[in-house]
Amino acid sequence: MTVLKGDRRTLSNVPDPENLRTNVDRRGRRIGEEAGNGGVSAPKVSGWATVSSLGGSSADARDAEAEAQDRLRMLSLRYAANFDVFVSKGTRRTRAPLKGTAVDISATGLLIEVAAPVGSYRVGTKVTIRCRIPPGTMPEGYESSVKLPATVVRMFTRASEEGEGGEERQMLAFEFEKPLTEYLQRKRWGYSIYLASTMLLFASVFILLMRIESIIYFKYNSLLYLYSLIAAAFLLTRYLFGALYRDVPINPYYTPGVSIIIPCFNEEEWIHRTILSCVNQDYPVNKLEVIVVDDRSTDRSAERIEEVLERVHREAERFATKERVRMHVLPVNGGKREALVQGVKMAKHNLVVFVDSDSFLEPNAIRHLVQPFQDPKMGGVAGRTDVENKYTNSITKLQTVRYYIAFRIMKAAEAWFDSVTCLSGPLSCYRKELILKHADAWLSQKFLGQPATFGDDRSMTNYILKTHRTSYQDSAICSTIVPSRMDVFLKQQMRWKRSWLRESLRACTFIWKKEPFMALFFLVGLIVPIAAPVVVVYNLVYVPFAYGIFPGTFLMGLLLMAMLMSLAHLFFRKSRLWYFGIVFCVFYEFVLLWQMPVAWFTFWKSTWGTRETPQDVEAREKREARKKRKQDKSGLPSK
Repeated sequence: MTVLKGDRRTLSNVPDPENLRTNVDRRGRRIGEEAGNGGVSAPKVSGWATVSSLGGSSADARDAEAEAQDRLRMLSLRYAANFDVFVSKGTRRTRAPLKGTAVDISATGLLIEVAAPVGSYRVGTKVTIRCRIPPGTMPEGYESSVKLPATVVRMFTRASEEGEGGEERQMLAFEFEKPLTEYLQRKRWGYSIYLASTMLLFASVFILLMRIESIIYFKYNSLLYLYSLIAAAFLLTRYLFGALYRDVPINPYYTPGVSIIIPCFNEEEWIHRTILSCVNQDYPVNKLEVIVVDDRSTDRSAERIEEVLERVHREAERFATKERVRMHVLPVNGGKREALVQGVKMAKHNLVVFVDSDSFLEPNAIRHLVQPFQDPKMGGVAGRTDVENKYTNSITKLQTVRYYIAFRIMKAAEAWFDSVTCLSGPLSCYRKELILKHADAWLSQKFLGQPATFGDDRSMTNYILKTHRTSYQDSAICSTIVPSRMDVFLKQQMRWKRSWLRESLRACTFIWKKEPFMALFFLVGLIVPIAAPVVVVYNLVYVPFAYGIFPGTFLMGLLLMAMLMSLAHLFFRKSRLWYFGIVFCVFYEFVLLWQMPVAWFTFWKSTWGTRETPQDVEAREKREARKKRKQDKSGLPSK
């Protein structure tokens, strides 16, 4: 996973109430100042600007100011690194370049460790840096070979780690002549955009041409070709509206009170990082509180929560953390919904944000997330969720592309109509009064006599969407830990399909009252996945065996739809993981799709399959009882 370089300050992004420091690192600020003053680091394509150069108090100026602050913050972020770096004086490659190991890297500079004497290198020496940034060192899109002019800005010695002989290592800090963002825009990202946009256009046109074929042959199999036309129209319009989507811009004068609720059950590995990311927000201190609700965890989660709260109170007391960061332990294990409702009842602000206990917020996530609530009819807003452990293995890489498209395209398309159908659990914001209004119904929800223990985000979204608008804010970003084992991943997907079916049926009772095109959008989105297994069997099994026809057209359509996902990821993220979108679509077609028929007949089940909820314990006890009865009947001793 990408590891941010530690900051000496526990809450480095919280606005300083005493104005003793700024939130932008000096490296990012200096680059920004050069950009505003016409220096060499003023990449026109990157849009850098200083706050002071924006001027005026118009809405456009305020938007540009907020955007500039976000960009400068991204410039200043440093990431822990460990890869080879070759340094040559001047611009030519030398026969014996200085070799070192990267210790940390940012978009504006690099720190390396060298064992050999540095010779004539001095502060101010102009050099050329050659290296390859490995995947996972920096955010998606930065993995690339780099050859970049730089300047030595600092030299010092550091003691080696224990066990290495106690020798001192020479450290050299370099500042790039231009930020990596500008360098990669010209060397690689720009080509990615041209390639992806061209290929996206080609794929879309080709899909449309194939649908003309469906119209021609419609009379031979009206149901099949009608499905084909509807599925293609549904997919293309989602990508169209997703591309047209735009965030609600930041209004710096709009900072409503926010209470963050973190429900926790057996998350000792990640809960400390979740809490710190929620407290360490660039948001007014007196308008943000964090409430951690432990649902009677059976591991060390409660201890970890107490440890991190003690650390925050000790090291950042001047940010009033004792008054606005607290923990509550439920008397008995009540489930995630109970933990969330208890947190909402304790909240003192009118907006409540739900954050999963294995999700980590960007420092400006809350500031972006609340902006749509300037509309009094807005009931809930979802942020974007990225995959934190994306480079763990192929399973997490598949999910990386899938997550991004699900949010940036699918939710963004729904946001066009103010009707996002799932305000996702990792990061979502609601009006407090709406949660309390529906709390009893939410807690006691049952389907076909079974308690609804998962799908809490979709369920609450349905309650909100009946009377209010729901939206999506792409700039409100968090990252989450996704399953890296196939068995856990498949259980998660089955759980999601069951909750999707259940809540979609609920939504059918009121969605027709919404904007007409959105209602049609929703109904088609319900029919297409449900009918997909039948269509696949017909095309890949029945047609080849019954008529001896190779399903080339169907496979070509599948490939083009997979290309849409991959190329959209390449266009927006400029990441080398883009081709995993194609892999995901193939995997979905031959593996995940066949969970849908199972979900048809089991969508009332309430077991998670991946955690010990009361329903899972009950189901396990029933299985053990059945097994024991069979053993008793057979006369075999029980194991």
